[in-house]
Amino acid sequence: MAIDMAYQILLGFALLVLTALAIACLVRCIMGPGISDRVLSINVIGTLTVIMVSLTVVLLKEGYLADIALVYAMISFLAVIVLSKVYTGIYYERKHEEELQAARKTRNGEEDGE
Repeated sequence: MAIDMAYQILLGFALLVLTALAIACLVRCIMGPGISDRVLSINVIGTLTVIMVSLTVVLLKEGYLADIALVYAMISFLAVIVLSKVYTGIYYERKHEEELQAARKTRNGEEDGE
């Protein structure tokens, strides 16, 4: 009995620590200077959520929650892939616009020189 109580206290403390880490990642996601920081913090939040659900499986001894953790892990993975794809598209679009502006400046400089 004492060992079960010790495990419950340990798992409860672990859930509190993971919740604090998830909140810190949420702050980083909101205040992150770059898009890559935000995507990474969203990925970490998803991973922490899967870990918290897994700890809840052990704490409550309910097996169906393990299925929820697996589904959430797949959804989190797909969300990060989509966000990475969007970020890559934005990066290439900005790069293309910068190249067009540089070409326009070069062409305008040549026209002014003639």
